Amino acid sequence: MSDTVRHERDGALAVLTIDRPDAMNALDTATKAALRDAVAAVGADPAVRAVLLTGAGGKAFCVGQDLKEHVGLLQRQRETGEGALRTVAEHYNPLVRALAGMRKPTVAAVNGVAAGAGASLAFACDFRILADTAGFNTSFAGVALTADSGASWTLPRLVGHARATELLMLPRTVRADEALTLGLATRVVPAAELAATAHEFALALANGPTVAYGAIKESLAYAASHSLDELLDKEDELQTRAGNSEDHRIAVDAFLAKQKPLFTGR
Repeated sequence: MSDTVRHERDGALAVLTIDRPDAMNALDTATKAALRDAVAAVGADPAVRAVLLTGAGGKAFCVGQDLKEHVGLLQRQRETGEGALRTVAEHYNPLVRALAGMRKPTVAAVNGVAAGAGASLAFACDFRILADTAGFNTSFAGVALTADSGASWTLPRLVGHARATELLMLPRTVRADEALTLGLATRVVPAAELAATAHEFALALANGPTVAYGAIKESLAYAASHSLDELLDKEDELQTRAGNSEDHRIAVDAFLAKQKPLFTGR
């Protein structure tokens, strides 16, 4: 693993930290590859039942593509005539697929500015806990680029088509309080409390009914592109899966015993 992506564990919770604070946690090639691989690994690990993604330092969650490296790559492309840059296909797409598609909850602890692909990564998570000093900026159009890392899929589902169009075509910083109003933030807390609050929030999810959480995520994603009749059949399939889970039996037994269920994630 790259030293620019830290992977820590607290029981069933995996905490991934983009660790380039001097570069506002910008994503150079090594960091993109390491983050892609780390997210894929925790997604596939049955011992991990929730993932918390954050950035190091107090200024930035992640400002997206490392533009200093990007400029150098563009210059080399002009000089050598090499083919188009492939970072979207090689790094961002598999990263977002792994983050949004994993069958366990994901939480972004947004400790500062989240811009470009950094904002997209936060949008791809199930929950976003923001410091009151944080903010989002899509930024793509500001450098004459289109949205990537799934933003044109996730953003309209969070704020609606019209507002997503505005935020993508006319990029600006959406501060934490407005992000909460728009639906971009799950919760906003004082910056000094962010790390503890987000960790506690994610740890509670890690100790929850993982099979049910995964089914809810799958059901919501399926509903976005299928008819009601198709969705009802899908819900039947998913409810059968959840109903046969160990966690469901634990929950029913705990209810009858008037006790708090202790889920296993199975």
